[in-house]
Amino acid sequence: MSEDQYLGNLYQRFPVVIEKGLGSHVWDSNGKEYIDCMGGYGVALVGHRNERVVNAIKSQIEKIITVHSSLYSKTREEFLENLFKIAPKGLTQVHLNNSGAESVEAAIKFARKFTSKKGMIAMKGSYHGKSMGALSLTFNPKYRESFKPLVEGAKFSAYGDLDALRDSVDEDTAFIILEPIQGESGIHVPPDGFLQGVRKICDENEILLIFDEIQSGLGRTGRMWASEHWETTPDIMCLAKGIAGGIPMGATLVKSDILSVMKKGEHSSTFGGNPVSCAAGTATIQALTQDNLLKNAVMMGEKLFQGLTEMKSKHSIIREVRGKGLMIGVELKFEVKDILLEGIKNGLLLLYSGRNILRFLPPLVISDEDVTNTLQILDKLLTNEEGRKNV
Repeated sequence: MSEDQYLGNLYQRFPVVIEKGLGSHVWDSNGKEYIDCMGGYGVALVGHRNERVVNAIKSQIEKIITVHSSLYSKTREEFLENLFKIAPKGLTQVHLNNSGAESVEAAIKFARKFTSKKGMIAMKGSYHGKSMGALSLTFNPKYRESFKPLVEGAKFSAYGDLDALRDSVDEDTAFIILEPIQGESGIHVPPDGFLQGVRKICDENEILLIFDEIQSGLGRTGRMWASEHWETTPDIMCLAKGIAGGIPMGATLVKSDILSVMKKGEHSSTFGGNPVSCAAGTATIQALTQDNLLKNAVMMGEKLFQGLTEMKSKHSIIREVRGKGLMIGVELKFEVKDILLEGIKNGLLLLYSGRNILRFLPPLVISDEDVTNTLQILDKLLTNEEGRKNV
């Protein structure tokens, strides 16, 4: 592909040229149709070419495309009003930016300024982005080693282990950051009581709690926020991915007293709060709240999870199935590369986590028929893979 000549070797590329999409389907340049369980790494949250989002973008670009946040915008104001209708209780202010990594970078600065402390605790298995601050909180050594020294003060504690977390806390700990459900490391759901326990540790030690809901939030797990499954609210919450229906956008939500310590000019974003992104964001929130997408995430997630669990008893290649809603991981005993490539041949786009985990992040609009077909195709792929490996 000629793209490779210019983009370099920065991405794991798949041999398919995507031309268009609609709902939970995409088509390649030859007209071949695929069920999209990759979902742009979770970005196609409300479906490809969502009608609300498309209409909002068309309407906005005919008015104005850019309004810097040093000026006011009714489009931005409307988005903010809609965002805080669904925000967790107590999070009443926001910094608008352009990506998940930017959202995390802002959270780091806000937390350090507010607490006047420098220590940072993230979880083993964490993924928060690849810019220098976010990378400092991302666990996997393969992402980190070549770029040290990173931002100082970061520690990693075992996900799900409250005793280990208590031992990691010291008098200079500014914040604890975690994904309510870990995504990139393989869809790891925390044990019951863990999030509540982390909240308690933070409260007892005057530490801020940051939730990275970039992948798990906005209805992905069947609740607006994954943390709702454990009735826990953070002090800061990071959002991005599908928040604007596919248009780049990030948001760092905070309690008002946290943002109040920041002085003018200490943090900003040229494109943050862009009116096109905000128009798309309002449409996305309307889709989530008015089109039964959370309910569909629950129903289709249960159907997909049950089908995959039943498949586990049939295919010894499957080690574990885990997740909530339409955020599901299938850990295999072998590498998934061949299954991904065979999926493409069979009209199914799949995502991976590491070398041996299939990750499902389909659009929340996925249909019963698509889930059934996904399970049938995957069953065939696993059967063929076991045949090749003589399992």
